[in-house]
Amino acid sequence: MKQPTIHDVAERAGVSKSLVSLVMREPDRVSDASRQAVLEAAAELGYRPNAVARSLVQRRTRVIGVVLSDLHNPFFADVADGIEEAATVRGYRALLSSGFLDAKRERAAVEMMLELRVDGLIMLGSMMKVTKIEKVAASLPVTLLGRHTTSKVVDSVGVDDSAGARAAVDHLVALGHERIVHINAGKAAGAPRRQSGYKKAMRRHGLEDQIRSVKANFTERGGARAMTEILESGDLPTAVFAPNDFAALGAMEVIDSAGLDIPGDVSLVGYDNLGLAALPRIALTTIGQPRADLGRTAVRLVLERLDDDRKTGRHEVVPPKLVVRATTGPPRHNTRG
Repeated sequence: MKQPTIHDVAERAGVSKSLVSLVMREPDRVSDASRQAVLEAAAELGYRPNAVARSLVQRRTRVIGVVLSDLHNPFFADVADGIEEAATVRGYRALLSSGFLDAKRERAAVEMMLELRVDGLIMLGSMMKVTKIEKVAASLPVTLLGRHTTSKVVDSVGVDDSAGARAAVDHLVALGHERIVHINAGKAAGAPRRQSGYKKAMRRHGLEDQIRSVKANFTERGGARAMTEILESGDLPTAVFAPNDFAALGAMEVIDSAGLDIPGDVSLVGYDNLGLAALPRIALTTIGQPRADLGRTAVRLVLERLDDDRKTGRHEVVPPKLVVRATTGPPRHNTRG
């Protein structure tokens, strides 16, 4: 069926085309009677404004592109809620895509956003090189979320991951743990700082000889694989610090399957404080991040460049919070290996 046009709405309402256009763009500038007539005519005809045509006139799509590194991670869904909320309040829409934990696919998603002429871009857990992201920032405002940078052309917002890791180690040491293993997620966003914070905290507590790291990733499978490697080594630690809650859940499954008790045999700490971490059957001790607030802050940074014409880079870091639940407790035995 033929889509109704602005001319059809004007004819049905008995007004000019320019008045219909004004109602759609700035309804507060039109009298109540005229506005009501136009809106009723549009509803009767099923008319929807042409966003593409409007963007050509305004030179704005009023769309913020959001590229997530992993659609399966609830952390990103919670951040996206904050982005959507903040964008809507400012009259923008959020358009989501995923890089599927692959830098090449992430670049393709970013390219799609550029082709769709989004006004700004928020990249969550990006795996692309900063130099490539800076080239994107030459075309539109870009904010990295969950990844730190000192770039002058790319903004960033995230949690102090090093401090979060230190809080995890401090908590475990206060319980009496010394043999603490860190499952690390390599070069993934946030992972290097969590690894660094773990090592610094271990050294500060005089446990440099106990530093031990097993490489994995941010998935349940990665956490399970790393925990299996730890168990098969025959050198069981009294505590494990995972790179995020998903990896912690994978590690938890392997520990349970091995007939070991959490936290009696092995204490476990995650990172993110996802909703599932608080479930009674999981009750995971973890490091909390204000996910929705991070999303709202990312939108603010993008719009500062768009609406306020800010040129300098801005990098905001918020403190994490230790959330203690049932997966951590004093060790039964803690002789150094």
